[in-house]
Amino acid sequence: MDLGRLRSDMSLNFFLLILIQGFVLMFPVDVQAKKENLVYFPNTPYELNIYKIYGKKPGKTLMLIGGIQGNEPGGFLSADLYADMSLLKGNLIVVPRANFYSILLNQRGHHGDMNRKFAKRPEKMSMDDKIVSILKELIAESDYLLNLHDGSGYYYPKYISRWQNPRAFGQSIIADCEEYKIPSQNKVLKLGDMAREVMKEINQEITNELHKFHFNNTRTDEPNSIHREQLKSATYYALTKHHIPAFGIETSKFLPSIDLKVRYHNLVINAFMKLFDIMPEQPGLFLDPPELKYLVVSINGQTPIVIKDKQPMNIMAGDTINIAHIEANYERGLSVDILGYGSLNDFRKDSSIYKNTSLIIRKDNKVFAQIPIRVSEDKTASIRSHRKKTVSHFIIEVNGRKQLIKSGETLEIVRGDILKIINILPESLSKQQGLIVNFKGFVGNWKNNTGEDRGYLIDTVSDLLERYSIHGKRKIYKIVVSHGKRILGKTLVKIAEPSFEYIIIKLNNQTYALKNRATVCASLNDYLTVEAVKSNFGKENEISIRANGVFLIPGRAKRIRDLTGTEVTTLRIDLTRGELFIGEVYIKIG
Repeated sequence: MDLGRLRSDMSLNFFLLILIQGFVLMFPVDVQAKKENLVYFPNTPYELNIYKIYGKKPGKTLMLIGGIQGNEPGGFLSADLYADMSLLKGNLIVVPRANFYSILLNQRGHHGDMNRKFAKRPEKMSMDDKIVSILKELIAESDYLLNLHDGSGYYYPKYISRWQNPRAFGQSIIADCEEYKIPSQNKVLKLGDMAREVMKEINQEITNELHKFHFNNTRTDEPNSIHREQLKSATYYALTKHHIPAFGIETSKFLPSIDLKVRYHNLVINAFMKLFDIMPEQPGLFLDPPELKYLVVSINGQTPIVIKDKQPMNIMAGDTINIAHIEANYERGLSVDILGYGSLNDFRKDSSIYKNTSLIIRKDNKVFAQIPIRVSEDKTASIRSHRKKTVSHFIIEVNGRKQLIKSGETLEIVRGDILKIINILPESLSKQQGLIVNFKGFVGNWKNNTGEDRGYLIDTVSDLLERYSIHGKRKIYKIVVSHGKRILGKTLVKIAEPSFEYIIIKLNNQTYALKNRATVCASLNDYLTVEAVKSNFGKENEISIRANGVFLIPGRAKRIRDLTGTEVTTLRIDLTRGELFIGEVYIKIG
């Protein structure tokens, strides 16, 4: 085999794939580049943006984490400012909104405290766990860590009052110990001295004595510590696993304004950057209130239109809208929520609308614009449908997204999709007594099977009976609407098996687009990075990728030697969707 030609052909296929499919990929930028933005779980309530900023001169790397607890805006708004910074020396890794889901809800942690999930890796990974796993990889790339928070009360070493005492957190720089001796090294990290040097500088800028910062040594490892929960925190993980100085920065939730919280965070961050010899080229500060200029919206896939704040959007029942762009005076932290439909973030998603509602735009957890959606019925079609007493459309939810399927048409899905029959149109017919909407091959209630299947979640892997499929091959099923013996409408559900078209992998600096069962060559010392996967079900975050049983997360490099050992000659990479196997590729080691 001509390996050079194979690589050339694969590279060509890869670029054709980008042009033809519009498949957006993110490639790590060389260290010489000034800025890099990585996006995980895009256009979802879990969207995770990471900004890597490289200085003109080499130096140490400081990581900033904001918003790991969603109701602490001082931290994530401050971190957000550093995503636009230019550096003369050193590097920054900025994660402004680690827990975007909880930020949208203005909650500490909707799925539990994310800052208590660093101790161990669970067998079954939740979305929080996946985000924490990414944060751990970023910590491994860093020389220092600052985790930005807003805390209760005002920390003080001695008890002064209910809100000013050793158990409070606000206005403190937190470390897990005074000094940390790195195991097997003759090196000690003097965390207390670092914090006091920073406080000496910043407290000169703070005139209110109550607002001055104090060093809070949680003594996390000591048996009598009152903060043993910090054993599960990001700072403790960074200190004990990667042996880097790590601090929690807490401004007080009792401060009178967001601006003041952000200002204090900035003072602390800037002082630590100075201490770590990370030199900014141009700082930025932008705290204007968010303002919507316009939305770009497509209705039923037609030419997009422009909608401004408070301008009503008039559509017909069943129309599908897609918000393609938000033009505002901010770029980050924006989300769109169509009330009563989809999820907390419906940006760039198709949503079929049937009743009057509103579309709200948030900056983090603050609603700053609202657009009413007015739905009109097609009266002529409604009268005609009622006269004929037949079904015009089915409203079916696929993986949480509602679709409008015309009676007699075929809904095409992929094995592993979750269905729910919401209703039928017209609504006047759907309420008729004795009407049954039956998914042939599914039983919603085994104890009392009436045949009525609206409202049930239907797992296309485990819930369907093969003998009721057309031709008995589990590929095509019928949904039938009946009233007594009369059939009023039907549609087909065609189920394709999940598969992938390409997996995009990077071996050191060479990128390949591999089809199922393809093979590429590498050495034990090469680094493997999964860039992306193109599948027939279009949900990359549903695909599990394992190499020798080890999960591979897109965008994170793994050395092949660490995956195989030294005696394996071929590394097999398996791709699955849930329990369904969808393909494999191979890396031949030579």
